[in-house]
Amino acid sequence: MKNELKPFWSKVFRFNWKFGLFLILLICIPRIAFVLHGNVIGNMQFVGIMMLIMAIAPFIFLSKYGKNIIGIKKPTNNLWLIIALIIGVLFSILLYFMGEAFYGDTYKNWYNYIGKSYNIPLEIDEQSKLIMFGISALIGMTFSPIGEEFFFRGIVHSSFAKSVGNRKASLIDSLAFAIVHISHFGLVYHNQQWEFLFVPTLIWVLSMFVASILFYVCRKRSGSIFGAIICHSAFNLGMTYCIFYPLVTI
Repeated sequence: MKNELKPFWSKVFRFNWKFGLFLILLICIPRIAFVLHGNVIGNMQFVGIMMLIMAIAPFIFLSKYGKNIIGIKKPTNNLWLIIALIIGVLFSILLYFMGEAFYGDTYKNWYNYIGKSYNIPLEIDEQSKLIMFGISALIGMTFSPIGEEFFFRGIVHSSFAKSVGNRKASLIDSLAFAIVHISHFGLVYHNQQWEFLFVPTLIWVLSMFVASILFYVCRKRSGSIFGAIICHSAFNLGMTYCIFYPLVTI
């Protein structure tokens, strides 16, 4: 009988919801701590390390069969790779306009707050801004989409799906994804103190939950985890563009 886990790990774990929960606790708790710390010091380098760990987790734990099960394989529907790209960009822009409509140019606007971590100088020429945008977009389109999708829509989702089925598993991995992103916005560090923004956080978490479901749909429809990665990458591109080049002026 084929086993999703490598022989060594199959002696310790079974590929089920307990393994998925173990991974969430093992990775997500330090991930949240590193993001919160990064918001204080204005540097997210340790978060990049966590993204790398997320990305290599399937290769540490899973057999060749297991990697195939979580979607690390050639897409079966290339059209959905294009659709995933469009969905990601459009949802990021929708979230931008929601933030502008509800909270304008304030720290309660999720993109404004997240934009602080980019450390964009107030006085910056267009060429330098374009270069900075290009670097930020490239990082945003690679590290977190690959790391988070291999982890949440990949190994975590499939672990839970083995026990409760794909539909419930998608709700679980999406909930975990959304809660983790409270550290990016919701529990904010403003004026040298921590503040919890209940209503903006609720909107943000629900938005991240919906985004996560969309990533899963793209994975399912494309027949590969790369559908989710492309959608996530497109979302981050749209978000980064809206941070560097606001679509409306308040």
